[in-house]
Amino acid sequence: MSNSKALSEAVLENGQPAVVEKTMMKDFLALIKVGIVNSNAMTTFTGLWLALHFSGARFLDNIDLILATLIGSSLIVAGSCSLNNYIDRDIDHLMERTKDRPTVTGRVQPGKVALMSFLLIGIGTALLLTTTVTAAVIGLFGVFSYVVLYTLWSKRQYVSNTIVGSISGAVPPLIGWAAVDANLDIMAWMLFAIVFVWQPPHFYALAMRRVEEYRAAGIPMLPVVKGFKATKKSIYIWITALLPLPFFLQELGISFMILATILNIGWLVLGIYLEKLKDDMKWAKLMFVYSLQYLTVMFVAMVIVTLI
Repeated sequence: MSNSKALSEAVLENGQPAVVEKTMMKDFLALIKVGIVNSNAMTTFTGLWLALHFSGARFLDNIDLILATLIGSSLIVAGSCSLNNYIDRDIDHLMERTKDRPTVTGRVQPGKVALMSFLLIGIGTALLLTTTVTAAVIGLFGVFSYVVLYTLWSKRQYVSNTIVGSISGAVPPLIGWAAVDANLDIMAWMLFAIVFVWQPPHFYALAMRRVEEYRAAGIPMLPVVKGFKATKKSIYIWITALLPLPFFLQELGISFMILATILNIGWLVLGIYLEKLKDDMKWAKLMFVYSLQYLTVMFVAMVIVTLI
């Protein structure tokens, strides 16, 4: 047995290739922010599902369209997120939750991250073009609003950065709907509105928990600039703005409107109840956790009620 062969087998026995592969996959998932990709895939699917349902199209007859939409939209979201990591690598080391990103630690070269980002966006756009041009255009608008309007323009300059960033986060259900029906129905815009209005209270709660990190990075998040009292007030206002939106979705039935209303009122009641704790960090943590469950329950319920 040659030395090189012996070394190769020794490496295999020690599991090193598997470790390297695992590390590479972990870095890739961190770069694309897989959690954001997954949540956006959920809202994309809901928009797509509802468009199929109300247009009378059969799910199984449109598997190719469904796959192209979900994979295409996920790729452009992944590309946008990794491009965000590339741009923010100069400040991410200042924040605890971002200091271990591959773009900060140097495990991945910045140039390769940028190249991967544009490839993902390009392939994703090509897949969306196989559905409708409208879906692809909306997808590219989502990329522009996240990378340019949010990351490059507003994030480091304006306290309204969260609101600007909410535009891109609300685009996926529009992509899903447009892939089936390019003539966007009022319901599609209501899905956009729900996700748009949901994001500020969700991210303001997160910003309260990470306020010192944002302060260190020089990012003018609302809690950094205005303080916790003003942030809480803003959260309550945005949650209140969610209250009328379910009533524009009457086609989903009374059971959905009741559930959605309970979720909205429950969010407000939770915030008011937690005020008794006199602990802003615990308040922010529980409001953030509720916001995560809120979006999941809301969009899964939209699918379920069409099956009943």
